Amino acid sequence: MSPSARRRRTGYLFCLPGLAFLALVLAYPLLYNLWTSVHDVDLGQLLGGAARFNGLDNYRAVADDPGFWHSVRLSLVFTLASLLLQFTIGFALALLFARPFPLNGLLRSLLLVAWLLPPVVSGTLFRWMLDAESGAYNALFQAVGLSGLSHDWLTDPSTSMAGVVFANVWVGVPFNMLLLLVGLHTIDPELHEAAAIDGANAWQRFRHLTLPLMRPVSVTVLLLGLLYTFKVFDLVFVMTGGGPVDATRVLSLYVYEVFFTFFRFGQGAAAGLLLLVLPLLAGAWYVRRLRREEEAPAGGAA
Repeated sequence: MSPSARRRRTGYLFCLPGLAFLALVLAYPLLYNLWTSVHDVDLGQLLGGAARFNGLDNYRAVADDPGFWHSVRLSLVFTLASLLLQFTIGFALALLFARPFPLNGLLRSLLLVAWLLPPVVSGTLFRWMLDAESGAYNALFQAVGLSGLSHDWLTDPSTSMAGVVFANVWVGVPFNMLLLLVGLHTIDPELHEAAAIDGANAWQRFRHLTLPLMRPVSVTVLLLGLLYTFKVFDLVFVMTGGGPVDATRVLSLYVYEVFFTFFRFGQGAAAGLLLLVLPLLAGAWYVRRLRREEEAPAGGAA
């Protein structure tokens, strides 16, 4: 055996534990979920009976369910609103903390607490703060003489989604700020100094220098936010449980209800696989974009 072949074989052996772990925690559950989605599986069959193969019937049942499309719309609203606010506020805070000022490090550390808390804790905290009777926000409005702004935030279908988005933005802003701040520190300050000498004002430097140079980091931050936000379950479940009257029943809660409330495991598996479609498409687009960026310099040099 040649030395290069021996090195490759050794490398494969070192990769085996990681591959075995991925197969155990990712591949097997995904394949089993795929198998379940094409079989008629109820509670009795799950406990030991033989499941009947039914092809794409579960997918058709999910596609014909108005509740599924209602949950898809809510997930898109929840995801887009959260991404827009998280990224905008996170970028603004990153620009603020990129400049030195007293207590900069302390304030950054305090902001990271929101990201470090478990989503269940954050959801419980915001459910208490937005409570109609004992909530901190309504108490604050009443204390400053704005009792007319007091509201049943999470029990009113017209505002419950806004309350959930508000909580998710609070959780996600520190993560966006941290990654964007790292990206800002990679920009050479001499570029801004040269642009200022040439007469560019702050807005022009931000528009024509900062934004273009931050594009790769921004795309990564938005993609990671999309992958996390679209599948959020625990925060919404703790705050509203999908209510009131299904006003916050996002797609992850729809899958949960089909599985564990109605025990339609085949349809739940089909809906769960459909839940992966948007993140997978976004991930494939991102990988393809990175590959094009890596090949671009070589192509230009040729």
